[in-house]
Amino acid sequence: MKKSTVSKNVIMRMPRYLQNLSRLYREGVTRISSSELGKRMGLTPSQIRQDFSCFGGFGQQGYGYNVESLRMEIASILGVYEGYSAILVGVGRIGQSLLEFFDFEHFGYKLRAAFDVRQELIGETLRGVPVLDFKELPEFVRANDIDVAVLTTSCDEASGVADALMESGIRGIWNFTECEVNPGDTGIVVENIHLPDSLLRLGYSVREAGAAREENGANPGSDSEHA
Repeated sequence: MKKSTVSKNVIMRMPRYLQNLSRLYREGVTRISSSELGKRMGLTPSQIRQDFSCFGGFGQQGYGYNVESLRMEIASILGVYEGYSAILVGVGRIGQSLLEFFDFEHFGYKLRAAFDVRQELIGETLRGVPVLDFKELPEFVRANDIDVAVLTTSCDEASGVADALMESGIRGIWNFTECEVNPGDTGIVVENIHLPDSLLRLGYSVREAGAAREENGANPGSDSEHA
C-alpha cells in the first residue's frame, strides 16, 4: 500500500531512478540488485529499498528488481503514461530551445501550442507546434483541457502570465523564468526551474573542495608522494 505522504527528497530521486533504469533497459540488463543500482547512483542499498517502500516495494528477496517492470512502475508513478497536454508561453531563446531540443512526448506530455505577443512569430509553426497569439491563451486552455504550461517569458511578464494561466484552469506550471511563481492556495502545482542555482551550488562545492585540499596539504602541484 502506498504511503499517504512521500517526502520531497524521495520524489526528487525518482526521476534519477527512471533515467538509470531506462539506460539499463537499453543496455539489455534484465535484473539488478539494490546494491548494483546503488553503485551506479551513489546511493546505499538501504536508501533505495526505503525509497521504493514508499510505493509498496518492487523487488523480490534473493532476486532483486526486474529492470523493465521497475522502470514502468516508476514511469507510472511520475505520470509518464497520463497523456498530459501542455502549452509553451514565451517563444524567446529558452522557449525556442525547448521546442527544438526537448522531447516532451518522451516524458508523457503532448505540446499542443506555443503562445507569444510578437506578430512576427504568431502564425509560425516551430517543430510542428503552432505559435498562437497570447490573447487566445485563456480560451485555448479551456477548450483543449490543457494540463500544464511551460513558462518561458521574461521575468517582468512572469507574474501576470502566471495569473492568466491559473485563471484559465491550468493544473501545473513549469517555470523557467528568473522569478518565482507562487500559486498561493489555488491548488495549482508550480515547479520553479532556476538554471543558475545549480551552477552556483557547483561553485560553492568546488570552492569548499579546494579549501579542504589546502587544509590537508594537497594543493595542486604539491608533491603528494611526500604528503
